[in-house]
Amino acid sequence: MRTYGQYCPIARGAEIFAERWTPLIIRNVHLGCETFGEILEGAPGLSRTLLTQRLKQLERLGVVESAPKAQGRGHRYRLTSSGHDLFKVCETLGEWGARWLEIAPENLDPYVALWSMCNALRRERLPEQRVVIRLDFTGFRPHERYWLLLEHGEPEICKTYPGLDEDLYITADADAFVKWHAGQLSWAEATRSSRIQLNGPLWLVRAFPTWNRRSMFAHIQPAVARFADQQRQREEVRP
Repeated sequence: MRTYGQYCPIARGAEIFAERWTPLIIRNVHLGCETFGEILEGAPGLSRTLLTQRLKQLERLGVVESAPKAQGRGHRYRLTSSGHDLFKVCETLGEWGARWLEIAPENLDPYVALWSMCNALRRERLPEQRVVIRLDFTGFRPHERYWLLLEHGEPEICKTYPGLDEDLYITADADAFVKWHAGQLSWAEATRSSRIQLNGPLWLVRAFPTWNRRSMFAHIQPAVARFADQQRQREEVRP
């Protein structure tokens, strides 16, 4: 690992934290991803080889620890006290990004928003019976389709048809879905403009948006939007 060669704690901390994919791995483990596959699933584009290298490095540094699974092959990972402290850096970075960086078109991957949503569902509001939801996303790529399977209060994202009857159909513009989860677009705005459309039993149509806790940074108003509001307010008070 290349170093800055400085005693400064910022430099020494950045040597670990600024490694590509490391903040996302720490984020995923904090969110409850315990297995290699779960961590990988929440980081599209990360290769298995690189994830193996990063996990070994984080274990060696005392940020992550692992233990063999009680059943089957592989290990379960969790953050150490050092790792939990490092996640606070992730939170601060996320708050800065939510406030000062706009969501660019290349950031509108609906799968990431769906994955994030599934890791923060309001479990107490989920239906007891099995529910299969088909989601068709437009706008990010020509077309993306996923299935959200809810069974026994546990969500699972399927990239291929699970072979079960579909209970709810959702067609969503990727931009609208991502910004709804990020807290930059209300559900009412998204559905009123037909950027998110639902077709199925009324109780499911009404229940779906209530399951989503939304992003942990949804409460942060982007500085660009705040600046626009201030400009509009100044114009309204002008004589």
